[in-house]
Amino acid sequence: MKIRKLFLAAGLTAVMVMAGCGQDAAEEKNLEQETEQVEETEQESGVEDAQTDAEAADSGQTEEESGAQEETEGGAEGQLYEDNFAVDEDAVVDFGEKIQEAVAAKDMEALADLTAFPVYVGLPDTDGVVETREDFLALGAERVLTDELTASVAEAKLDGQQPSMAGFVVADESGRPSIIFGVVEGRLAITGINY
Repeated sequence: MKIRKLFLAAGLTAVMVMAGCGQDAAEEKNLEQETEQVEETEQESGVEDAQTDAEAADSGQTEEESGAQEETEGGAEGQLYEDNFAVDEDAVVDFGEKIQEAVAAKDMEALADLTAFPVYVGLPDTDGVVETREDFLALGAERVLTDELTASVAEAKLDGQQPSMAGFVVADESGRPSIIFGVVEGRLAITGINY
């Protein structure tokens, strides 16, 4: 920006020198007005460039990432969070209630919509990592949504949770089995299911 102004000033000086010292006051005034207009245009352009840059940074994610974030929130528009410590209690309760509803209905699709993949699912006889939504759905409700997990999630107290690096827990007082959720790419998502 400074370089532009330097070149502009040099150019204006050259024009003045070429025109000679005999300029009258009206010509000087016109030159000043032109200079002001150029500077205003540059300032407006700088503001537009900054806005364009900010919009590009905001939408600097791929369509795939955008779709994954929408899946994470179940297609709902939601606030972006920096980390688990930035999530307010109302958001924790709301998201926990979505988990409780999906588990109570044994709705694997709804649960998958709330999940960030890959996700930890601590089923016996597995390595615990489920890479994709399709792999998660293939496990089946009977295997993932056990009676113990369903009962623990139904009895979970959602309010009053303190944020931690691991996230938030949806479980009864014993803490097991549980569903863990937290901030993933700015949005709340299930990050683990423990048995």
